[in-house]
Amino acid sequence: MPGAFSRLRLFAFLFAACAALVLPPALAEATPAMRERLVLAGPAASVTNPLIHMLESGALDDLARSTEFILWNNPDQLRALVIQGQVDFIAVPTNVAANLYNRGVPLTLLNVSTWGALWMVSRTPGLQTLADFKGKEVAIPFRNDMPDIIFDFLAEEQGLDPQRDFQPRYTATPLDAVQLLITRRIDHALLAEPAVSMVLRKTQSFPVSLVAPELYRSVNLQEQWGKLLGIEARIPQAGLAALGAARLDVELSARVEQAYAQSSRWCNEHPLPCGEMVARRIDLLDAQAVADSLQFQSPHYASAAQARPELETFFRLLLQRQPANLGGKLPEDGFYGEASAQK
Repeated sequence: MPGAFSRLRLFAFLFAACAALVLPPALAEATPAMRERLVLAGPAASVTNPLIHMLESGALDDLARSTEFILWNNPDQLRALVIQGQVDFIAVPTNVAANLYNRGVPLTLLNVSTWGALWMVSRTPGLQTLADFKGKEVAIPFRNDMPDIIFDFLAEEQGLDPQRDFQPRYTATPLDAVQLLITRRIDHALLAEPAVSMVLRKTQSFPVSLVAPELYRSVNLQEQWGKLLGIEARIPQAGLAALGAARLDVELSARVEQAYAQSSRWCNEHPLPCGEMVARRIDLLDAQAVADSLQFQSPHYASAAQARPELETFFRLLLQRQPANLGGKLPEDGFYGEASAQK
């Protein structure tokens, strides 16, 4: 019997060893079925950087026979892509994701990877608070959406009236605000990275700098946020969401989110190669500007569930100010990826 028992233990050991050779640990637990096509979408913003690296590095090659990236340029285009079911995973502002979820769109937020990238850019040096911009014309993209909502909130918390104490000039996109700065049609703008770094690069290194004097990176809105609320100086601004059938494929969503997290780390560690990848896919952006922008953003990364307390602080603020922007209520558990609560 002792000999038989030893042989059984040896057989069990050899079987386990062979299984380990055949199936790596990450694949032994769950391997998503190969799909014909995966479609990713995102804006010309930092939240999209990991998506580009995922495609360029082949991180999704074992998940789909073909992959595609769609650039969205404004919130209306984003909503159309989502509602029409054209994408599987989308980089999206967190408030827009919550709005869509509350309106019945089958969507799950997977993570928050952009924790505030908002800055004031000015032709005037030394401006340190929003109060320093009182009476000035300021270009602000996406009226009644981010970053306009953040600007209004922070201004009001400092005793300022956004409409009376400033001269807001709303633009359809951040790039429109960039053009206003470069051509000296405006002296101040609220921008998100990488648009901030892009406009600074352009005015310092291109012939247009003869027209536009040097611009300055001014007020950091994340710092203002943290000081006024007594919390971390970061805003849960954007992340990755899964949509439709992809949302219901738990194994697929987990693999894509894992790849996104790895690519996010890679971009933070290799800013210039990341910028070069992004510039190849999004010709609106400059590789060096993308690399510059990564130096001015928090590397903090959290799953949607981990970020939920900070997300709900942000969402409650939106509900107090513009309930329609969030769909009128806080999103339920399913929004944060709890399978049992998904719609």
